[in-house]
Amino acid sequence: MTVRAIRGAIQLDVDERSHLLKSTAELVTKVLHENELETADLISIWFSATPDVTSEFPALAARELGLGDVPLMCAVEMDVDGAMPRVIRLMMHVETKRPRSEIKHVYLRGAQGLRSDLAQ
Repeated sequence: MTVRAIRGAIQLDVDERSHLLKSTAELVTKVLHENELETADLISIWFSATPDVTSEFPALAARELGLGDVPLMCAVEMDVDGAMPRVIRLMMHVETKRPRSEIKHVYLRGAQGLRSDLAQ
């Protein structure tokens, strides 16, 4: 097995707790599904949010999905003028047999504009 990092992001419609949790769960689930991963393959997940997201910690969504034994961390993104608002990002570290070229990074909703070269 090799350690790989998988990127992903989702833009929230609004900064409301229930919407944040549902959207973050959607992102985590989609990354796992697209890369054919099981929870046992996870090493850690690093979440970040733009400074305008304050309703909840994104890691709570992962815990609610049953990932309580996976190390999770949240941080605030840099506050850059003109940056896309209300974005949750993740970097998921996994053990996988997939080569780097077959890793599927997931960018949902407006966040597809962050990395159009990687978005599906």
